[in-house]
Amino acid sequence: MSGTTLKWIAVISMLIDHTAEVLINHNAALTDPIWAQIYVLMRGIGRIAFPIYAFLLVEGFLHTRDVKKYLARMLTFAVVSEIPFDLAVFHTPFYWGYQNVFFTLFLGLLALAGENVVHQSSRMFAGAGLWKQAFVLILCVGTAQLINCDYGAFGVFFIILLYMTRYDKKTQTILGAISLIWELPGILAFIPIRLYNGTRGRCGNRYFFYAFYPVHLLALWVTGRFIFKLF
Repeated sequence: MSGTTLKWIAVISMLIDHTAEVLINHNAALTDPIWAQIYVLMRGIGRIAFPIYAFLLVEGFLHTRDVKKYLARMLTFAVVSEIPFDLAVFHTPFYWGYQNVFFTLFLGLLALAGENVVHQSSRMFAGAGLWKQAFVLILCVGTAQLINCDYGAFGVFFIILLYMTRYDKKTQTILGAISLIWELPGILAFIPIRLYNGTRGRCGNRYFFYAFYPVHLLALWVTGRFIFKLF
């Protein structure tokens, strides 16, 4: 599978997940056992999205020509996505208690970039070492937990784990699966990940997959608020 194919799998599973979260979760029909099972199934399918996005983030970091622009792009979409995220999930344009997953991905990317800078400096300056790398990683993980972004500290840790095991696919799969034991359906994400062939694929507009996140959240909110009158 190409990187573009992985992105489509992640996008579709995310859409299924968020449709359940926004529309079914607030539907009185959820009290019906059949709807309850549909809800659980859809949320389960959605669990494979984040591991794939985390894997693609690591791949993007390894191949980007300008990590600063990559970071700026992730932060920009994190900010742009916050209002659609808050509307869809919390039904208010500003909810400070929980942040969207783009912030998690940004902090994960920042951790990788920071670790790489420290690692490069340790080759030139004797004073730099493992403790400085650990400080950078802990800072990013702690920030994710502090601002309470989607997947929190675990999300950033998971990205770091995939990066640290990038040269050993077997170890990456085993440790990644173990770390997802609390969210069992997410382990299935390693099936398409292991089928990744290392190519980018034909992706068309590079910003489509970024823009899809805030756009689909806003569409779900409009559907739930004005069409089905759920909230």
